[in-house]
Amino acid sequence: MNRIVRAMLGRLAGMALVLVIVATVVFVIVRVTPGDPAAVMLGSDATPQDIADLRSRMGLDAPLIVQYGQFMLGLLRGDLGQSIFLGQSVGQALLARAEPTFFLTLFSILIACAIALPVGVLSAVKRGTVFDQIVVTLTMIASSVPSFWLGLMLIQVFAVSMGLFPASGYGGPDSGFFERLQHLVLPAVALGVVNSALITRFTRAAMLDVLGDDYVRTARAKGATERRVVLKHALRNALVPIITVIGLSVAMLVAGAVVTETVFGLPGIGNLVVSAVLRRDYPVIQGTLLVVAAIYVLINFVVDMLYILVDPRVRL
Repeated sequence: MNRIVRAMLGRLAGMALVLVIVATVVFVIVRVTPGDPAAVMLGSDATPQDIADLRSRMGLDAPLIVQYGQFMLGLLRGDLGQSIFLGQSVGQALLARAEPTFFLTLFSILIACAIALPVGVLSAVKRGTVFDQIVVTLTMIASSVPSFWLGLMLIQVFAVSMGLFPASGYGGPDSGFFERLQHLVLPAVALGVVNSALITRFTRAAMLDVLGDDYVRTARAKGATERRVVLKHALRNALVPIITVIGLSVAMLVAGAVVTETVFGLPGIGNLVVSAVLRRDYPVIQGTLLVVAAIYVLINFVVDMLYILVDPRVRL
């Protein structure tokens, strides 16, 4: 148990270091990007003196090292800064946009796993058959299809032609959960199908690695049913790489929701980032990238902890 606690503390220390590095890189990249938020706010009719006065009020004229120090001190207090354009804190802006992104990511990974896990397992069991060859071909095609293109095709077929689902938006302010859920069906399917390809390939590869092991042959020799052999003996021992790729897929879904939310007009964090980049809203860009990085690191930490639950060898 002490060894597990030490491992967890080591992981947490590593997470903190990664976030500090990410915060520094984000701060530098945002500041060296061409464009002045003060000039964007005042428009083309503003005089240089007006722009200089606004930069001074926003603290953008301070030396970079001073801005960096203020930025890091704010992070230690849990303050991501104040949006230049939205008139609210970055934390409030992110919370207001978190719901569509959260449910889009959740439904997308559920769809991806619902497709990938049974198909990957069955493809490994039926290795070399026509079914296996079809699965391999389709996963290669799906992995090369951009999610935004698939989203546009889904809109054309199921929203425009058939009228089954909304083409964009997230419902009105008074919309219920199930009404908003309808707006998430097409983007979730677009993201889920594309990401299912990677999970399917890893599931198939992991299952193929264990199906030929001695303990699987021993289970068959003892008279265990094929279903029990595959699900209890083979799949359980193949879970470590499968959990790894699912965790990475969740992180990629969070980061990759920017384009999909823009295509479907979802008022999520991805749309917020696009607007912030166009406006040069430094605090929102920094805060969003840090939150996404923190989620990515947290998911990797959870995956590491799941290893301990699914594989006794990791505990040893």
